[in-house]
Amino acid sequence: MPSLRIKDAAGLLGVSDDTVRRWIDSGALPASKDASGRMVVDGKVLAEFAVEHASPPPNPLGSGTSARNRLVGLVTKVTTDKVMAEVQMQCGPFTVVSLMSSASVRELGLEPGSVAVAMVKATTVIVETPEGSS
Repeated sequence: MPSLRIKDAAGLLGVSDDTVRRWIDSGALPASKDASGRMVVDGKVLAEFAVEHASPPPNPLGSGTSARNRLVGLVTKVTTDKVMAEVQMQCGPFTVVSLMSSASVRELGLEPGSVAVAMVKATTVIVETPEGSS
């Protein structure tokens, strides 16, 4: 199983290096030292920790849906023409871009600063790893 440095673990969890160190110091997140003497977290342990501690933000819309890939975020840019629009959102560390009709943008009242939920439904999800990792 791959081991991840504290900095990399923090980036994947969307928290600071200090937060990961506090979790390690408190015993909440097991860690060990690598051959160079640096603190590392086992990849499988980090994945389990991430799932156990995941707390998605509440749905500001308060409605139910069958979509499971929901990203609450802030609209950062809206570009419209007569018919179509591009809406950019910042959802935590991720940028989500949606193409929709300009009429939909007006009906939803989307503008920079609006809180919205991006729901992603895909028939294909491509997963890749960095070159050379196993």
